[in-house]
Amino acid sequence: MDSNQPITPAPVYVPASAAPGMFGTKVPSSVAFLVAMLLFLMPFVDIKCNGTSLQTISGVQLATGFKMKSTDNSLLNDAKTDNADSTTTKTTTTTTPAKTDKKEPNLYALIALGLGVLGLVLSLTNAKAALGGAMVTGIASAGALIGMMLDVKKKVKLDMPDTGTKSTSGSDALGLDKLGDNLKITVDFTPWFYIAVIAFLAAAFFCYKRMQTSKT
Repeated sequence: MDSNQPITPAPVYVPASAAPGMFGTKVPSSVAFLVAMLLFLMPFVDIKCNGTSLQTISGVQLATGFKMKSTDNSLLNDAKTDNADSTTTKTTTTTTPAKTDKKEPNLYALIALGLGVLGLVLSLTNAKAALGGAMVTGIASAGALIGMMLDVKKKVKLDMPDTGTKSTSGSDALGLDKLGDNLKITVDFTPWFYIAVIAFLAAAFFCYKRMQTSKT
């Protein structure tokens, strides 16, 4: 037997890389962003007068502008009639056609909507930099929605102190200064709004988990 015969090295087995789990795919983050965007079609704000809903405003309407209804609703007419002078009785009995007042888009809602679209696009890619950007946009979108809520409530407080007189502060973003006298106007944020905030934060979390998985 030839002792100089080369020895064949033993084969080295490289274990196959583990398949990425659910967090390692684009599905969770993309779905979360998509859900958050679809929730903008739902009512975010519910304007109430003395506990009765007057108008609901969706997230898209807040972001793009909406028409504030100012109608001759019986509830509003009753409140106005109680405070009317005897000399104006004839004018209050006439039927006034419904009027609408166009409101400007809320900047925070517009930013949240735009960042949500950007985050959805970035979450569909595999680049780590894009995933990092998607995570940031998810957090920023949730922050913009919270900023929108604080902004709307602030403007409502400026309109609330004296609804019986014309507002001179220029803070009629929701048209509350035109709803009548001595009315208790409240602006409530619906559960859909809070779910949208949670969806954006969940999308950011899923992007973070996906980035961690891609490093291993």
